[in-house]
Amino acid sequence: MSDLYDTDVLLWSERQAGLLRRRAAGELVNDAELDWPNIAEEIESVGSEQQHAVESLLLQALLHRLKIEAWPSSRDVPHWRSEVRLFLAQVRRRFVPSMRQRIDVAGLYHDALRALPETMDDQPLLPVAAVCPVTLDALLAED
Repeated sequence: MSDLYDTDVLLWSERQAGLLRRRAAGELVNDAELDWPNIAEEIESVGSEQQHAVESLLLQALLHRLKIEAWPSSRDVPHWRSEVRLFLAQVRRRFVPSMRQRIDVAGLYHDALRALPETMDDQPLLPVAAVCPVTLDALLAED
């Protein structure tokens, strides 16, 4: 079954789900058909992917906030503000309490700083905070 996991994860997942459903219904299934190591890995990855999605949205929100701060007279500011609102709304929908201690907002801010272009519309960036000025709670509360 591990070979199928490596060659066709979609088919593997369908078969494993079917076996697990049958077992949950009380049917005896051959345990050798259940690929426990990969099942456990996939279950764990579900949570990791959800956290990654939230971190990605937070990074985008922070980057757009930095653009607003660095180029406040840009014609794109209204668009960036809209994007920040959208990204943070999506964060609030996906965020779960167990993520709180795992999300490194300061690290995400640092990544956003590194992603800032040196110029925008032929204008150099204005100085921005080198240290993250916002907390996760503040971002979650923002409307």
